[in-house]
Amino acid sequence: MSVFTRTLAFVLLFAPSLVQSQSEGITKPGVSLELNSVQDVEGACRFTFLADNSTGTSIEKAVFETVIFDTEGAVMRLSLFDFRALPEGRPRVRQFDVPGMACDTIGQALINGTNSCIVNGAESGACSDGLTLTSRITMKLLG
Repeated sequence: MSVFTRTLAFVLLFAPSLVQSQSEGITKPGVSLELNSVQDVEGACRFTFLADNSTGTSIEKAVFETVIFDTEGAVMRLSLFDFRALPEGRPRVRQFDVPGMACDTIGQALINGTNSCIVNGAESGACSDGLTLTSRITMKLLG
């Protein structure tokens, strides 16, 4: 087997795994919201989110319109969740209490859109461009 043939065989066998391992460490630019937990507290359901801003700029204020659905899929409430400032590259935990609801009556939440996103003193699309939503729990977070 020639050196060229051995090199070609090596590249064909291992190149896909090399590309995959290099791309796994790359973070997509944008804001990511993870629904981390829900907990019943004093007649309310407390939503805990992990927010991460990798937009390349600090966000002074991020407010997301959030729709809460019951376990049957019916809309229960529309709320504004104010995530406040989201510094670039620094994860933040934010909690929101939804009064008059037990967590076990909630089936899923929908980030319906950005109500306000302030960057450098002006409205911006940075909060919605590249928005990534995940849930660490069984309750779904849609968007």
